[in-house]
Amino acid sequence: MTDLGFIHQYISATKPGLPVLLLLHGTGGDENDLVALGQQMLPGAGLLSPRGKVLENGMPRFFRRLAEGVFDLEDLKTRTLELAQFIAAARKAYGLEAPVAVGFSNGANIAASLLLTRPDALAGAVLLRALLAFEPAPLPDLAGKPVLLLSGSSDPMISAAGRDRLIKVLQAAGADLAYKTLPTGHGLTQNDFMIAADWLEHLK
Repeated sequence: MTDLGFIHQYISATKPGLPVLLLLHGTGGDENDLVALGQQMLPGAGLLSPRGKVLENGMPRFFRRLAEGVFDLEDLKTRTLELAQFIAAARKAYGLEAPVAVGFSNGANIAASLLLTRPDALAGAVLLRALLAFEPAPLPDLAGKPVLLLSGSSDPMISAAGRDRLIKVLQAAGADLAYKTLPTGHGLTQNDFMIAADWLEHLK
């Protein structure tokens, strides 16, 4: 679908009482990229999956970067607001509660930006390979908001400092944060799926 401001896919829930998952792909993905992952993580949940509107060498992203690990912070701010507006429009159009974001890489970073600047847009988040892109001022009130952060110990794209700073900021904002560093790189593993599925199961 191309309405509501983003090309997106929406799959209705087949089981009642589950949170809706907002699927946010990494660089080069699209609205289909994480659907199977969402279905595996929380079978029967509704899935809302937009395509990033920024192109980098033809590959969709959710916000611009100036170089590897160097983000366009003005664009991030604009795109975060745009995504929050899409979520609000989709909730109204489809009759949804606030979703739980499941973001990978670039998608995880914009999910973190939503948490830190538009916290009411999300009921929680699974952040797969995320870092802190900017220092939020003031800190948002994330009291009790559930967040899972999964990182790779040998990830060449996510610095340990950026990851650790995100942990500290989320904790300082009051998020109910669970985090784990897995013995892997930037790519996702079966361990990620299993840990995220168990965490989502306990959100019911």
